[in-house]
Amino acid sequence: DASLVRMFLMMHPWYIPSTDMAKKLVLKYPSPLYWISEFPAEFNLSPELADQIKDFKDLLTTEGNESQSQLIDLDSVPSYKWKRQVTQRVPSVSKKRKMSLLFDHLDSCELAEHLTYLEYKSFCKILFQDYHSFVMHGCTVDNPILERFITLFNSVSQWIQLMVLSKPTAPQRAAVISHFIRVAQKLLQLQNFNTLMAVVGGLSNSSISRLKDTQAHISTETNKVFNNLIELVTSCGNYSQYRKRFSECSGFRFPILGVHLKDLIAVHVALMDWADKEKTRVNLAKTQQLYAILQELALIQITPPHVDANTDLLNLLTVSLDQYHTEEEIYQMSLQREPRKQANSSPTPAPDPKPSMIDEWSVSVKPNADPTIIKKHIEKMVESVFKNFDSDGDGHISQDEFEAIRNNFPYLSKFGELDKNQDGKISKEEMIDYFMKASSLLNCKMGFIHTFTEATYVKPTFCEHCAGFIWGFYKQGYKCKACGVNCHKACRSRLAVECRKRTKSISHETPPALQARSYSFPPPANTPHSLQNTETLEEGVFDVHL
Repeated sequence: DASLVRMFLMMHPWYIPSTDMAKKLVLKYPSPLYWISEFPAEFNLSPELADQIKDFKDLLTTEGNESQSQLIDLDSVPSYKWKRQVTQRVPSVSKKRKMSLLFDHLDSCELAEHLTYLEYKSFCKILFQDYHSFVMHGCTVDNPILERFITLFNSVSQWIQLMVLSKPTAPQRAAVISHFIRVAQKLLQLQNFNTLMAVVGGLSNSSISRLKDTQAHISTETNKVFNNLIELVTSCGNYSQYRKRFSECSGFRFPILGVHLKDLIAVHVALMDWADKEKTRVNLAKTQQLYAILQELALIQITPPHVDANTDLLNLLTVSLDQYHTEEEIYQMSLQREPRKQANSSPTPAPDPKPSMIDEWSVSVKPNADPTIIKKHIEKMVESVFKNFDSDGDGHISQDEFEAIRNNFPYLSKFGELDKNQDGKISKEEMIDYFMKASSLLNCKMGFIHTFTEATYVKPTFCEHCAGFIWGFYKQGYKCKACGVNCHKACRSRLAVECRKRTKSISHETPPALQARSYSFPPPANTPHSLQNTETLEEGVFDVHL
């Protein structure tokens, strides 16, 4: 049975290294021709396995089995290293267009097709060993290919939020939201459910969904379309609507990879690898279930989308998606666009409420920010800015290049405030100095010292450092009491993300019974009813990506 043979050859690394399997296999079946032809990547990416088969080929020649030896042709195996290489973008010598032009010049169809091309290209680099590593570790540790794909997914969601929030007026923001809803419709037509999830996630994020003035300018019909898209990718019934729609698709179809990664982990946790304590009999039920998921993902990689992509637009889109913002930063941008509405407006501003005992305690025990850590983070950010926006590669940011930066970072100060020596260009040192002073003026709100506590998660959650998943039933994570950031235990000391305490204020945007609260702290005792209506960071369905 060819399907059983293929399942055996694909799934054996789950139980035994390929080199050990090869030793056993060649004793019974003296020609690994089918193995090489069906899974060439294993022999290209595993030098030990390739050397082992070469030794076997030489042995056949020595023993006079020349005809069998000639069947084993490892020289014809294509190279997969270049395909899986995590490339670094090289600044173009030619003049770059401003980032906003990408959005202004692409209609919804073009944008959907180019996003599909980018994500599918990244998806095709993922191999069996990447899925296996993810399931065994519960995160993307030492898994740069899968990590890059997940980062791209999240970048799409963040970019959409930033594009909406970059517009100063509510009608303009509503127009951007409506445009991306049309993009989502086109993605559904393309049967690209993964990018559809990213777009819906970005528009459903609390930083966008809380913009009541903006939402009022979106037509009823557009809202109806968006609600239908949300229902399609919602997690209700274990993504039942998505699974049904996906199973009905033919030709090119792009799955929500996070759903299928979750399936792999669920099978791995629920079923034992071996059917006996001696580990002599493989649990075939588990093998078949894992194989069904992995084989479906493998078949998708050989069915490309029918889209024509423009290289220049792909490069521009790739740079635009390379954002460096935390969820809290984006939420603060949202608050600046549409501040929270106070319960009782009066001619004179009300004094700031006295912080609760818990808030005072969290402030008092927070250690001073380490300037070394702050500078390390800022240098990393500035390096990224120069890599993406220094179009002529002269090591300085001109006024034109600065305008391109402000299209993506609208809250940056004016050019003259960064150009200290007034020579008409900004150096890396000037930009670093600007952000270091901003950190000091903000009373270390740009500090990166967190107050972590061990946490268990009931849904897939992202590590802010490595972008890997933290699974509640499989791995423990750590959560900052002040800002709510999550990470792995091993990533705590390397985390370079700002710690900003979540802001509380009186709000009547939703009924009191539905108000969210921060679960980083226990509820305060004997809280007056009027202070219970607080709006913290709203946790929408799609705030945790994938």
